Amino acid sequence: MQAGLLCFLFLEECMASGMTKTQLTRHLAEKLGTNNKTAAAFLEQLAETAIKETKKNGVFVIPGLGRLVKAHRKARMGRNPQTSEPIQIKAKTVVKFRVAKRAQEDIDPPPPRIIKKIR
Repeated sequence: MQAGLLCFLFLEECMASGMTKTQLTRHLAEKLGTNNKTAAAFLEQLAETAIKETKKNGVFVIPGLGRLVKAHRKARMGRNPQTSEPIQIKAKTVVKFRVAKRAQEDIDPPPPRIIKKIR
């Protein structure tokens, strides 16, 4: 089984139940047939690698699950909601997660297409 698909199947199952980090580690250890320490190290390494690669290359992909993408937001004018006073919002770098098409379709399947016959 591909590593990306394994991560996807595992994460989809875990996150649906709202697992804590400890529960996630135990579940991963059980599924992979390893101990909790190794599973925790895997999760830590995955997070560390994702942060490092996103910072360096601007993108980190987990096949079958999605990608972290670094994006730049331009400076813009906003409004203070309490006083309605215009304020300047500074430019900043943000990280976005883009869900893979397959993961999106597995989580929320598209409605069936209805094809009408023309007589």
